Amino acid sequence: MSTPHRSPRRLSLAGSALAALLTVVAVCAGDAVARVFPYGPRHRSINDLGNQFVPFHAHLWDLLHGRAEGGLLFNWQSGYGTSFLPDLGTYLASPFAVLVGLFPRADIDLAVYVVTVLKTAAAAAAMTWLLRTQRRGAWWAAGLLGASYALCGWSVIEASYNPMWLDGLIAFPLLCLTGEWALRGRRLAAAALIVAVCWTANFYTAYMATLGAALVLLVRVVLAREGRRAGPKARLAVIGRAAGTTVLGIALAAPVLAPLFLSSGQAYPGWVKEFRPVSWADLFARLLPATYSFSSPAVFVGTGTLLLVAALPFHRAVPVRTRLAWAGLTAAVVLSLQWAPTHLAWHLFATPNGSPYRQTFVLAGIAVIAAWAGLSAGLPGPRALAAGAGLLAAAALWASGSTLVTTWGYVLFCGGLALAAAAWWALRHRRLAFPAAALLAAVLVGQAAATTAYSHKGKLGGLDDYPSWGRAHTARAGAVAGAEGWPAYRTDPSRPALTGNDPLLLGGEGGSYYSSHTPDVFTRTMVALGAGWTSRGRNVQSIDSPVTDAVFAVGARLQPDGTVRRAEVPPLVTTRPPGAPVSYGDSPFANQELLLGARVYEDPLAPGVCRAGTEAYLWAPEYNATARLADGPAFRLNGNAPRNRAAVQPMGVSRGDSSPLVFDQAAPARWTLSCLDRGRLDTAVARLRATAATSVAVGSSELRAVLPPGSTGTAVVSVPAIAGWTCNDRPASAHLGLVALPLDGRTLTVTCTFRPPGLLPGTLVGALALVVVLGLALARRRRQRT
Repeated sequence: MSTPHRSPRRLSLAGSALAALLTVVAVCAGDAVARVFPYGPRHRSINDLGNQFVPFHAHLWDLLHGRAEGGLLFNWQSGYGTSFLPDLGTYLASPFAVLVGLFPRADIDLAVYVVTVLKTAAAAAAMTWLLRTQRRGAWWAAGLLGASYALCGWSVIEASYNPMWLDGLIAFPLLCLTGEWALRGRRLAAAALIVAVCWTANFYTAYMATLGAALVLLVRVVLAREGRRAGPKARLAVIGRAAGTTVLGIALAAPVLAPLFLSSGQAYPGWVKEFRPVSWADLFARLLPATYSFSSPAVFVGTGTLLLVAALPFHRAVPVRTRLAWAGLTAAVVLSLQWAPTHLAWHLFATPNGSPYRQTFVLAGIAVIAAWAGLSAGLPGPRALAAGAGLLAAAALWASGSTLVTTWGYVLFCGGLALAAAAWWALRHRRLAFPAAALLAAVLVGQAAATTAYSHKGKLGGLDDYPSWGRAHTARAGAVAGAEGWPAYRTDPSRPALTGNDPLLLGGEGGSYYSSHTPDVFTRTMVALGAGWTSRGRNVQSIDSPVTDAVFAVGARLQPDGTVRRAEVPPLVTTRPPGAPVSYGDSPFANQELLLGARVYEDPLAPGVCRAGTEAYLWAPEYNATARLADGPAFRLNGNAPRNRAAVQPMGVSRGDSSPLVFDQAAPARWTLSCLDRGRLDTAVARLRATAATSVAVGSSELRAVLPPGSTGTAVVSVPAIAGWTCNDRPASAHLGLVALPLDGRTLTVTCTFRPPGLLPGTLVGALALVVVLGLALARRRRQRT
């Protein structure tokens, strides 16, 4: 394990470069074998990757190039206007995210893929640097272990389609590095800045990484020689320094974190799920390569690394205290995955919606650190390797009771274990060092590539997938751009949608929106008006209705055939006459009329039959099949409760008795057919336009409208009444879920400004923290001078 004498920094850089290279080769090879984008015809954008993250990165591209409607604080394009800073902090705050701006807009899928690969490589390099900082050892061995961390099952299977989670993969070794600095009493200001970057990039996985880094630091403090000599006070000083820099770093991130946390509390509630641990057979099965499961921990880190971890308790060159500490910590973290209280602690005390083992990357990191603790003390002997291989064989045998194991998984595991054991043994002979190291690298890359490829099979077979940008996207985006008239009116990409965030991906200012921060008031308002949803209310769909288009100033709506339906609509700011407060009821059609301020629907002449010349609209939120008028085309309703809710569906113009409603499957228990009278709607729209604002100007997070003289009643802004709006220097009111301002007959202008709740106090906390960090930096410089 000896290496020629070179600068430790240069050796660490060489190890980090090796780790990054192996990681890129393994990930790209696995994707190429699976023939997924960009190496083949199969879609890569499954589930939230295509539905959320690619569209959000497309919006970031627009922001970077000055083409977005809105700014860092507010997003005019989604959900008829919503807060953007929480989404920025959740999905786009990574330093890597801005790299998408270097690609053409039409290559946004490729841009996100490249960013994903670069993040994974950066995690490998960061872990390698940490290992070399903790203990000296062969640079190439540190590189192999760093790559095995970045190529763990959690990374290539789960985080690969949740790119913001990869920021946590990078954060864990970086936060452990700040612990090393605290141990040595160095670089406190730099440590605080690193914590701030990690928590800003993705607070959710950074929280888990912080817990893991704290556990690693505790072991390091207990084992540190200087700590044993100096006694409890020195150890407490280390903990105090680490805690102080962590709190300081989180405070630096407060301008983003405070609005983000408050927004999470105001979001529509997601799926509440009780944690149930997987069987131990399933857990051990995930030690093997080429396994896939959405709801079990992907703990695979390469058999070369696993062998070192399993051999550690028997590695006599390592002090007993060190063996017990690192093996014990690894075992404790494994157990914490399976116990409900610790499971909740890892996940901010809320069981996540889907994928319940999101902290698995911390276990992978601790296992790699434990492996390095043994390897840096010397190569394990034959007995230790044999004992470690025996433990892994027993785990693999236990895993045979799981349905997750595959034949190829066993072949790769057993073959890799034999080759890794032979390679670690061969490294004792100098002449065999290079081929042995190359063999370890080949085993790691091969197993990781196979796991990557196999995971695509599972993901594409069990999750929704979304096409990469192609001709359909270009055509729809072109049609939307050609119909733009903002802020005079909105252009809605409409349904059927390509993604849950088509306004971000294709352009326009639509009603659809999918985020972890989808506001409760927005979801409930849209559902009251007849909107559909997926993801249990977090993915709200636009409503294809001329009535709601009039309310939300949608003057152009994309049709399924690629054409654009245009309409004369009121501006963004209208007025309503004085009257008693009103609230929504059970009928979406009555609710639309209430918000419009006029009666425009009529009841069917007979059950399921509208008067000839009226437009039939069906509301059947739980219906999951097709329906039609007898002489018209069939329309699909996607009502699979509680996950999906079907939207109000336009059925076409009725011809009277010859156009009865037909359900192609058993009729649902709850449904309503209502008949729109276009003449009444035109009259209502003309009335709203007559008393609406005479001009409207929109900024990145503000709106100014001029009203007709003598306006009374209520000014209504066609924007959801989310927290953060002020109008004419006072908190905005709400009218049936929309921003409103009472009028007294003397108000001539309405000026509304949006500031995310928590932004001001978060900025103050961040500013104070920055002063402290600058003070620490100045104090360090003075000490260096003296």
